Amino acid sequence: MSTALKPEPVAPLHVHPVAAEWAPQKCIWTAWPSDADLWLENLEPAQDEVAAMIRALVEGGTPVNVLAMGDDALVTARAAVGSVAKVIPAEFGDIWLRDTGPIFISTDAGPRAARFIHNGWGGKYDLPFDDMIGDFVAEKAGVEITRTRAVLEGGALEHDGEGTILTTRQCVLNRNRNGWNKEYQAEAVLKSALGATKVLWLDDGMMNDHTDGHIDNIARFVAPGVVACQEAFGEDDPNAQVFDKIAADLASFGLKVVRIPSPGKYLNENGDPIPASHMNFIIGNNVVVMPTYGTDSTDAAVAAIQALFPSRKVVGVPSNAVLSGGGSFHCITQQEPA
Repeated sequence: MSTALKPEPVAPLHVHPVAAEWAPQKCIWTAWPSDADLWLENLEPAQDEVAAMIRALVEGGTPVNVLAMGDDALVTARAAVGSVAKVIPAEFGDIWLRDTGPIFISTDAGPRAARFIHNGWGGKYDLPFDDMIGDFVAEKAGVEITRTRAVLEGGALEHDGEGTILTTRQCVLNRNRNGWNKEYQAEAVLKSALGATKVLWLDDGMMNDHTDGHIDNIARFVAPGVVACQEAFGEDDPNAQVFDKIAADLASFGLKVVRIPSPGKYLNENGDPIPASHMNFIIGNNVVVMPTYGTDSTDAAVAAIQALFPSRKVVGVPSNAVLSGGGSFHCITQQEPA
C-alpha cells in the first residue's frame, strides 16, 4: 500500500474586479501603425495622429510603451515619440491592442494578465501575430498570464472598478465568437476571469461597426454608477434611434446617464456611414484624450467630457486616419494599473 501523500488541492485564483480606467496607471500600452499594406495612403497620417495621442498622454503624466513592427516602423516611431515614450520592437498584425492585448487584473496572488482567445473579431480580420501579442505584452510587463478558453475582446467590456461590467449582446453573444446564446454563459466567464459581480447588457452598437457593437464606442463608465453615452448630433445622424435606446436602457439599470454629442453623420470615401465616436477616449493619469473628426460637434463634446473629469485635462486629438483602420484611441491602447 502506497504511503505517498496526496497533493493538496489548489484553491482557485481569486480575481478582484478589474480596475476602473480612471484609477492610477503604471503605464499605457499602444502600437504604432506599421503595415503599409494595411494602411496604404493613411499610414503616415495615422502615425501622426497616434504620435499626438502619445504626446498628450505623456504630458498628462502617463508613461507610454509603444510597440512597433519592422525596421521602418521603429525608425518612424523613434523619430516621432522616442524622446517621450518607450519604443519596443514587437510582432503584431495591427494596432488594436485593446482587443489583442491582455487585460491587466489583480488577484490574491498579485497582478496578472488575463488572456482570452482572439479570433479576428469573429473571423473578419485574421492577421499574423494578433493571437500572440498579448503574451508578449504580459512578458514585457513582467506579470504572469491567466488563460481563459473563450473568445473575448477588451473593447467589448466597460468596467466601473467595483465589479460591474457593461457590454453588448450584439458582440459577446454573437455566434461568430463563442456560440453563446444565453447571458449566463458569458457572465460565468466574466465573473471567474475578470472578477465581475454584475453584468449589464445593452443590445446593439453603432451602424457598420465591424467589431459587432463594442461598448467602448457607445457607452463609458466615468465614475461608479455614472455612464456617458452619445446623443445624436444633427437631424441626419444615422445612429439617433440606437443612441436613444442605449440611454434609456442605461437609465433603466439605475445608472446616472450623461449624454455627449456624437460626431453626427460621418461617411467614408465610399459614402457609407462609419462609426466615428467621441466615446472612444482614453483616460490617463491626469488627462483624457478624446478623438475628434473635424466635425461641428468637437467643441461641445470636449466641454461635456471635461465636465465629467474636472481633475483631468481633456484634449481633443484628430483621429480621422486611425478611424479609417476601424477604430480610435481607446481601441489602440491598454492601461496597466499602478
